[in-house]
Amino acid sequence: MAKTLELQFINEQDKTVTISLDSPKEPVDSAAVKAAMDTVIAQNIFISNGGDFVKKKGARITERTSSDIVLP
Repeated sequence: MAKTLELQFINEQDKTVTISLDSPKEPVDSAAVKAAMDTVIAQNIFISNGGDFVKKKGARITERTSSDIVLP
């Protein structure tokens, strides 16, 4: 099962932008995630099509499973 940490931000056009990080260290430290997101915004590290990131929206862990299908 693959896990991903998704960091969600709001940009200048008030749209949600998500940064996905594969295989996050667990357990996830919420204080460290908040601090990292604050740093991304303060240092203007990323820019989206809708402009700079202006605030945090949220963060979440997602899990994905996959199953192979055998075709004849």
